[in-house]
Amino acid sequence: MNIDNTTATICLQRLCDGDSAAASDLFPLVYDELRAVAGAIFQRERANHTLQPTALINEVYLRLVDQSQARWNGRAHFVAVAARAMRNLLIDHARRSQAQKRRRPDDPGSSDIFASPDADPLDVLGIHEALEALSALNERQAKIVELRFFGGLETDEIAALLDVSPRTVKGEWRMARAWLQRRLDATRE
Repeated sequence: MNIDNTTATICLQRLCDGDSAAASDLFPLVYDELRAVAGAIFQRERANHTLQPTALINEVYLRLVDQSQARWNGRAHFVAVAARAMRNLLIDHARRSQAQKRRRPDDPGSSDIFASPDADPLDVLGIHEALEALSALNERQAKIVELRFFGGLETDEIAALLDVSPRTVKGEWRMARAWLQRRLDATRE
């Protein structure tokens, strides 16, 4: 990831200390990285998704810097939390879309803004449910999947965040991917 870690960490510390100007200073330092994370997430989404990466980034960023009690342990921690927030926003969006589809056509609250004949919000929800199930079995594996899949973090960054070796991360990643694949295949049948 191509961010000046020192400058970003200083901005995050200033933000934690209540310096509201730090949010403006931090945004250009993390925007490209958050954009890359969102881009990777949206590559796995359907082409006609109604939520756009820029809107997702802006919403997540505003939520994260508005937290008065957040304690950031550096850039990688911030990106990891941002990845989780992006995942949660996509899940909420998929749930709203699914609820919208279930409404009666004559329901005055019904709208086609989120509904699309090609939409399949169950993919996002299915992944979320599979990750929740994995978390109940092995929380570290679920965290590794989240950091890598949604956060776009590299093995070394994940290892540093979780205080384990890169070899452990690689092994856990392989096991988690295999478990999730079996789980998702089973739910599709």
